[in-house]
Amino acid sequence: MGTAVGGGRAVPRYVQIADDIVQQIRAGVLSAGDMVPSESELVERYGVSGGTIRKAMVEVRASGLVETRHGKGSLVKARPPVRHRSSDRFRRTHRQEGRAAYLAESAQSGAEAKVSVLFIGPMEASEEIAERLGVTAGTQVLARRRLYFRNGTPVETATSYLPWDVVKDIPELFAENPGPGGIYARLEDQGHVFAEFVETLQARPAAKAEATELALSPGAPVVHLLRDAVTEEGRVVEVCDTLMAADQFVFEYRIPARD
Repeated sequence: MGTAVGGGRAVPRYVQIADDIVQQIRAGVLSAGDMVPSESELVERYGVSGGTIRKAMVEVRASGLVETRHGKGSLVKARPPVRHRSSDRFRRTHRQEGRAAYLAESAQSGAEAKVSVLFIGPMEASEEIAERLGVTAGTQVLARRRLYFRNGTPVETATSYLPWDVVKDIPELFAENPGPGGIYARLEDQGHVFAEFVETLQARPAAKAEATELALSPGAPVVHLLRDAVTEEGRVVEVCDTLMAADQFVFEYRIPARD
């Protein structure tokens, strides 16, 4: 059979096979450095044609979990997780040392980090962003959208939204590289001293465009994180809307057991 019915919709057999292989990789059945079984082996295992297996492998490669070696086949990539430490990653000492949060946590895990700036400019605040920033929906804010790579693999997208009255006199925030310590360091330079960062997380399947941007299989799990950066005066001076490949991150939180 070429398709199966799930949730009222026919799922092509090659998609089922691709999902099975991807799940084997995510579960560690196929480990980093392992070769994915050959086309002939997969034909025998799944009882389908070579054409179906080739279509499945196109999907597997699109997940970003494997790389093709000419004459050898597909090799499972190493994708060790970054560890988020909520009690550590936004420490002021990191900024004082000239390290932004993502670069600091990547360095701790021994990974090579890269940031690609996709957009910097004015934008009208959506209702949700406006509510978090304490402004009226449609108010002009500064948007900074980035794509983060770890060891050459895209792992995270993030868009920061900042009130225009806060940023208009900070030219570094309109530059691709805002300088040592990132945008939080530049905000603190101008007297916006942070008291706390409040994060909300939700796990969900990736939309098609999101999966493409993060080199994931369609429907792969992602973590949607919204963060408010709150100053000592109680003002939210940045909202960061972040989408992360779920297999790339481990979240660790320290919760005080006292009043």
